Amino acid sequence: MIGGRYSLDREIGRGGMGAVWLGRDEVLGRVVAIKRLGIIRGGSGPALVRAEREARIAARVNNPHVVAVFDLVVEGDHQWLVMEYVEGRTLAELVHEQGRLTPDQAAPILAQAAEALTAAHAAGVVHRDVKPSNILVTAEGHVKLSDFGIARAEADASLTQTGLVTGSPAYISPEVASGSQATAASDVWSLGATLFHTLSGRPPYEVSDNVLGALYRIVHEDPPRLDDAGWLTPLVESSMTHDPSRRWSMAEVTDFLKSGPGAALPAAADEPDQRTEVMPAVPPPTPSPAPASDSTRDARPARRSGGVLPWLVGAAVVALVAMIGLIVFYGNEDPPDAPSGEPTSQSPPTTSPGETAEANAEDMEAFVSDYLATASSDPPSGFEMLTPEFKAASGGLEGYESFWGSVSNVDLLDVGANADDPDNLTVTYRYTFNLRGEGKQEDDVALRLVYQDGRYLIADEL
Repeated sequence: MIGGRYSLDREIGRGGMGAVWLGRDEVLGRVVAIKRLGIIRGGSGPALVRAEREARIAARVNNPHVVAVFDLVVEGDHQWLVMEYVEGRTLAELVHEQGRLTPDQAAPILAQAAEALTAAHAAGVVHRDVKPSNILVTAEGHVKLSDFGIARAEADASLTQTGLVTGSPAYISPEVASGSQATAASDVWSLGATLFHTLSGRPPYEVSDNVLGALYRIVHEDPPRLDDAGWLTPLVESSMTHDPSRRWSMAEVTDFLKSGPGAALPAAADEPDQRTEVMPAVPPPTPSPAPASDSTRDARPARRSGGVLPWLVGAAVVALVAMIGLIVFYGNEDPPDAPSGEPTSQSPPTTSPGETAEANAEDMEAFVSDYLATASSDPPSGFEMLTPEFKAASGGLEGYESFWGSVSNVDLLDVGANADDPDNLTVTYRYTFNLRGEGKQEDDVALRLVYQDGRYLIADEL
């Protein structure tokens, strides 16, 4: 029993912030979803601050297409977010299982998500992590927008001076990718990128392990377009345009999607896109001398190395690289004083401008909790939380997925970290999990972590 009133039935899902259980509010007699978040120490820490923010901000948005947050309970070493239970699957799962949707199939789903975002914007809330995996769809086609964990209330001054990139890289807008603060127009871009994914069956940008390259393309290259978006073509093009002032408002997006084929376009929709750069151009890194196949000749920048610095031009360029080097969040990530985004799934320490973040035990433990949740629910994203060397030692993505693709129902029993030696960051933990075909397992694991550019990576298993 949680908080003296919530009983747990079974685990029904995993996300970057933790496990989700089907539960029951014994006082009101209703079924609820209960998100069990990471282990906390002393009733405080980054995960607790993030959960409190999600509960507080989501409560401000009153709309039938927003997953309602009912309660936040701290009990023992865990925190529990009590939410409305939505029986369905995410839009990402729907597209993965059924393939890309037609414009007529996609429009009703995106219209409901747009309606939820319109309500959020009216309440002064920017979601900041709109993506297919945060849109829940029931069997009847009813849509709920979830995960306000990195949302920002416009009046929340503590979240404005972060200097961090937040959101899921494949769906974030150019202005956010370059370090600017997210606005309602940024949510419009992300919804357009989500529509792109829904109609094409793939994200608009391939991120893989080259996050810097993806951010460069988002900021400096023309947005991708679809040849077969049908009557939704104007929406894809108007939402994914570099100049935020030229995007439709979320209310206009909602009206267009609800009106169906033949809907009238907003007044500025027929004007050509006069692209406004969000910051001065950065010359791309020198391409690798190795010959590239035709399928990879897309001018993607190579990984940044020491040799890139001579090509950086101007203080704005240095600021861009430094900003991106601080941190990129995937999914539901969030430092204690600033909202985060998608990935990925770790909680780095918060620093003030000009300070250098250092590894600490609490954040290492939170990282492990998020890593287990991510690896078991989304193995490719979990794979990106490894160093390149450990990726190779794990047999590449195929070898990694051979294990984590068979794992479910992960339960972290205990975790401890040693951050005393910056050159030897270690964390040990005990956890249980279900392995396909073999049932419930229990294991003790010791990992060596590295702390690079404001984020943790797994370097080795000891």
